[in-house]
Amino acid sequence: MCGPLNEVLRQEKKFLNSAEEMYRESALLSQVLAEDPHNRNDGYRIRSLYFDSLEDRDFQEKEDGLELRRKIRLRCYDPEGDFAVLEMKQKQGDLQRKRSLRLGRADALRLIQGDTRVLLSHPDPFAAECFGVMELYLYRPRAVVEYRRKAFLAKENHIRVTFDHTVIGTEANWNIFDPQLCQYPLLPQNLAVLEVKYNGFLLRYIQDLLSRRRGRTLSVSKYSLSRAVSKHVFF
Repeated sequence: MCGPLNEVLRQEKKFLNSAEEMYRESALLSQVLAEDPHNRNDGYRIRSLYFDSLEDRDFQEKEDGLELRRKIRLRCYDPEGDFAVLEMKQKQGDLQRKRSLRLGRADALRLIQGDTRVLLSHPDPFAAECFGVMELYLYRPRAVVEYRRKAFLAKENHIRVTFDHTVIGTEANWNIFDPQLCQYPLLPQNLAVLEVKYNGFLLRYIQDLLSRRRGRTLSVSKYSLSRAVSKHVFF
């Protein structure tokens, strides 16, 4: 069975960091924000399978910079785990709407194999919506992205500051539960992606802390990077 629906609507900012900046800023953030309880020394693992239409609709809309666009992905945190999370992210101007639904491992594997009908066995309207979109536009698995994430939290405005590093992926094997998944680097090892996510507004003391940084704004998504081989998009 699937788990309850989770929905967030927030702003997201992305920046490109050097590894040196990541460690320095992590040390500063740890003094004023709570660490995600899943953090280890280098963060926790995230592995996502991205779906796209037969004509790569989502990829092309991102490349074209359209204001209204979406991504559908299936995410797990442990290849040996018993669940994955189906997510739909929709960009609406400056806001990002994300809805997610927990699926059991067996149903997630069916979805990985292209059987979208498995979503009809779940009563939540979001599952039916995902089924409709994926069938209408012939969504199929496209690429896997994996990385380590170190996250910091503030309860005010649901603020999350994350560093994603060691970004790897593949377009050859879509099984996110494969413990031996063969992947290749999508970003140089000395680079990381800083993401700042919040509702409403970003607190001033966090703005001031991050204003010291030298990293540049990043527009390329991890999904776009994962299509580097088949779509000839290089960072």
